[in-house]
Amino acid sequence: MSNNTETDKQVNIGPSGRQIIYDEDGKPFFVTGKLTSEKSGAGAGAMAGATTVDMSDQTKDLPSAASKEPANLIPGSKSFTKVDPPDVEELGRSSWTLLHSIAAKYPNRPSDTQKQEMKQFMTIFSHVYPCNWCAKDFEKFIKQNAPKVESKEALGRWLCKAHNEVNRKLKKEEFNCDLWKKRWVDGWE
Repeated sequence: MSNNTETDKQVNIGPSGRQIIYDEDGKPFFVTGKLTSEKSGAGAGAMAGATTVDMSDQTKDLPSAASKEPANLIPGSKSFTKVDPPDVEELGRSSWTLLHSIAAKYPNRPSDTQKQEMKQFMTIFSHVYPCNWCAKDFEKFIKQNAPKVESKEALGRWLCKAHNEVNRKLKKEEFNCDLWKKRWVDGWE
């Protein structure tokens, strides 16, 4: 769940101007709705220095010229919308929400079985996570910092530490782990 290194990724610009990132297995990650400055004429290139413009919110409900259905509906569907595969950022945000929510519902005094299952879940999660370099990074973190599964508090703080490790690598602000329960369990008010 971290940023990749230059050796782990290949970045291409698709015909629409969207960046397409391939992992070491050749599986693509589409950076949905984002156009590179190279396509717009500014000449950037790889993801690290690219300027992006997110157009998805501005165009999602425009009607199709061929029909009266909104352009974002899958043809023949009344409710399923066209959604591109998640990019690495969306996948990361969604995954952290899932993991923190799991910790928020974890028992204060888990049984031995629950402790073992949580350790197994974190290990399996690090093996099947659909971003190769992110998975390897989380697996490495787990090997160096075994999941703390003794209680809800311990697991929540351990996940906060893991998340902040990724935040540091991405040069993002770290979250104050003393506030994890307000964010994920009790709410702010």
